[in-house]
Amino acid sequence: MQVDPRGQRFGAVITTLVLIIVLVTSSSMLLAAQAVVFVVGVVFGLRDAPYGLIYKALVRPRIGPPKELEPEAPPRFAQGVGAAFALTGVAGYVLKVPALGMTATVFALVAAFLNAAFGFCLGCEVYLLIRRLAPTRATS
Repeated sequence: MQVDPRGQRFGAVITTLVLIIVLVTSSSMLLAAQAVVFVVGVVFGLRDAPYGLIYKALVRPRIGPPKELEPEAPPRFAQGVGAAFALTGVAGYVLKVPALGMTATVFALVAAFLNAAFGFCLGCEVYLLIRRLAPTRATS
């Protein structure tokens, strides 16, 4: 499956804004909603994730098709990493450990901001590093 990389940046912009609001308000509910967005992207694919649907309906028709597509696996993995940080943050806020909630949210925010501002997907790079370091299976 291939995806439009501009859609990933669009989703990262929304995620960045949501996570800034979470840090300002300490809203575990908003962070939980963002975690759901991440999980939907992992389970159902990026095109069917909430931000992907918004991009497909409102943005892509205005800017046209992409010049190139990219494999979905790295950004989908990145969504899983984002979900892990978001869920950790929710646990921190719910369990009255705000330092954990804020720290996990900041980690997710940094990754989202790097993608939104510079097109650098930190989770994607981790995915590629794992793929390079993982032993390959011998085929018979």
